Amino acid sequence: MIKGLAHICFIVRDLEASIRFYRDVLGLTPAFDFVNDQGHSFGILLHAGKRCFVELFKGEPVPQTPNQSYSHCCLEVDDIQVAVAQLRAKDVEVTEPIIGSDHSWQAWLNDPDGNRIELHAYTPQSKQGPWLK
Repeated sequence: MIKGLAHICFIVRDLEASIRFYRDVLGLTPAFDFVNDQGHSFGILLHAGKRCFVELFKGEPVPQTPNQSYSHCCLEVDDIQVAVAQLRAKDVEVTEPIIGSDHSWQAWLNDPDGNRIELHAYTPQSKQGPWLK
């Protein structure tokens, strides 16, 4: 029934700042804009690799439900050390990479609205290994 994760959606205060962050800092590729009947852009879909996307809509970030428990999104990278160095070169605060309890590399940063983003790199010992194809 479920084929995979299609996208993650963020409501962002400053759409242009968020587009710059996800496009220029993280390197995601714009796929298309969401445009209203008056011709004004109110969102964007950015390609995050393979069949995955990040969706951004302009608005006031508020929980959609009283008990919303969203924690973070996780983006896979080829080389965690290189990714962290590239982001730091763009003045992004990123934690030191560590090996998590799943035996995969992880490092953490925030987008302009404070949404937590995990950078993730699999290792030969990653517990996810049997499911990676």
